Parts: sequence; C-alpha cells; structure tokens
Amino acid sequence: MSWVERLSLATIGATAVLFALFERIVPYSKGQVLFREGIFDDLALYTIAQNYVVGIVIFSLIIARLDAVGRLSRLQLLAHWPVWLQVMLFVATHDFYIYWMHRWQHRNRYLWRLHEAHHSPKSVDWLSGSRSHCLEILINQTVEFAPIVLLGASPEVVPIKGAISAVWGMYIHANLNVHTGRLQWIINGPEMHRWHHTMGKGMRSNFSTKLAIWDWLFGTAYLPVDQRAKNYGVPTRFPRHYVGQTLYAFRAFHQRPRSRAVASGDLALGSEGGSAGDL
Repeated sequence: MSWVERLSLATIGATAVLFALFERIVPYSKGQVLFREGIFDDLALYTIAQNYVVGIVIFSLIIARLDAVGRLSRLQLLAHWPVWLQVMLFVATHDFYIYWMHRWQHRNRYLWRLHEAHHSPKSVDWLSGSRSHCLEILINQTVEFAPIVLLGASPEVVPIKGAISAVWGMYIHANLNVHTGRLQWIINGPEMHRWHHTMGKGMRSNFSTKLAIWDWLFGTAYLPVDQRAKNYGVPTRFPRHYVGQTLYAFRAFHQRPRSRAVASGDLALGSEGGSAGDL
C-alpha cells in the first residue's frame, strides 16, 4: 500500500469520526441517536464488506479486462498532466455523469429499484449515505474509476478521487446544521441534499453530489428557507437488514390501477407499475 493510499484511508477514517462528533454538537435534527437502526449494516456490511468485494470486482475483473482488450492505459494519455489537474478533471466529469444518472434513477422503475436502498434510512446522517445497492455501486464506480485507469492517469489519482468521494458522501448526508450561504449555489452540502432524502417535493430535486451547480443550472434545485426537512425514507415497507435490502430490488412489479392518483408527497416512488416520479 502506497503512502497516498494510507493517507486517503486515514483521511476517510478521521473525517468519519469528526462528522460523528459534530453531529452531537451542532445537529440539524436534534435527538437523532448515534446507534440508530441499521447502523451495523451500514458500517460493517455496506461500507466495509460490500465496498471491499465490489472494489475487487471493478478493478480486478472489469477494468483489468477492459484494459487488456484496448490497451489504452499504455498510451499514458494523461500522465504528463499535474496530479491536481487530473483529479479535478475526473471529479468534475464524474460528478456531471452522476447528476444525470441520479435523475434517471428517479425516473426509471428498474434503476429506482437499485437506488431505493439509498433512500430507505429513516434517519439521514454521515453514515447513511453508504447504504447503496451493490449493483448501483458496481455501475457508478466502474464509470468513476475506469476512465482514470484507461486514460493512463497517475496511480495517485485513484485513492485521492476515492477519498474525495467518500468524504463528500459523508458530508452531504451528515446531520449538521450548517449554513454556507451563496456557496451552496456551487458546492453541494447537507443543506440541499437532506431535502432529497425526504418523502416530499425535495425527493424530485437536488440530484447533485459534489457540485450543486448542476441542480441550479438544469432547474432541479430545491432549497426552501422557511421549512425544515423531515420524514426521511421511502413510502414502501423496506427490509431492515442487508440481505433482505439487496434482494428486495428483484421483487416482482405489480401494476397499480391507472385511475388511482398518487399523492404528491409519495412522488410515485413507491409505485410498482410506473416511473419513479416526474421531475
């Protein structure tokens, strides 16, 4: 393990501790307990076990085989770029991809099945963002890291990019009462993202991850100033543990009567027959 990889892991671990601590000091939702329901699954199974296994599949099987066929990494197309510029390139381009992929996940009933687990926690905190279906992680992290390897980026870019994604994921889900003002027009944070995890209008908005500018630019921003976010989760009865949550994505679809209106608060996200809601 290189020093960059060790530093990245240390940064992720230290940041996790700090977010857990600050959530006790300046919480947005007061009274939210540290050892909430599902914390073991989110930490031990999603964050550690699943990420380890999926990482092996992505780098050892998918990316390695893609590179063996195309031999693109041997061209070292980005090797002469400064590392910081390489990191900025992949952060921006992947964030743009995630914005549109995220919007699609909320419209397509098949992709919503993979994304639904991420919305299932009833308490949003620094760890809840790690709850994502293994196939969703497989897709998005392959798209995230394959270009880095195939374009011949510096080896340091992968752990640095991974650390940025992990830290930012903890930040935007953290139960923190932060106010960044106009910076929220550019840099995404919990102020906007917590609304995306509610079962109200916000779930159809705020699809950005790192750069909030995508939501403002493409008309999906939602940041009310006179309301407080609450009622997190999904309208369906979601399984409580990792195995059930993973298998739940493959349940049968059941059509609902077309004449039956869906309340605006449900966003049709619990609907088995249609899309995941209009944007």
